[in-house]
Amino acid sequence: MIITIGGLPGSGSTTVARILSARLGLEYISSGEIFRELAKERGVTLEEFGKIAEADDTIDRMIDERQKKIASSREDLIVEGRLSGILLREYANLTVWLKAPLDVRVERVTERDALDRSRLLTLIKEREHSEWIRYNEYYGVDLKDLSLYDLVIDTSRWSAEEVTDIILMAVELSSG
Repeated sequence: MIITIGGLPGSGSTTVARILSARLGLEYISSGEIFRELAKERGVTLEEFGKIAEADDTIDRMIDERQKKIASSREDLIVEGRLSGILLREYANLTVWLKAPLDVRVERVTERDALDRSRLLTLIKEREHSEWIRYNEYYGVDLKDLSLYDLVIDTSRWSAEEVTDIILMAVELSSG
């Protein structure tokens, strides 16, 4: 079974994907972690690397192609990333989008990354705008169109464990 988990920064997609991976015993890959590793390798911040990616579409496309290659060669996998549910639709058994209000997401990222809340709010808005433009330009994708997903969950309503339980119920229903 291939499951994709997507969501905007602070939605809980990485946390839920990790929990789901552990509970199902499935391998897990994250496009966000790949992006962060590439930024680190280049010695730049995520904000700087995002601006580099805006000017160089090979970065996003490389990450996207890597996801596709891995998904096409596996039967069981969890893939976490903003576009995973769209790009891997032909391989995925279940596509999930996690959402939460901006203030909740900012609070989560503030706690996780120990950043100034007001500065982080600006960074998240800029990053989301940049990604929306890039993904729309590259693939004609509107990240606001949630009809593309099998399951959409508001993570501000439940804990990461409870969100994982909801996904597991959907897995059970889709495989039964």
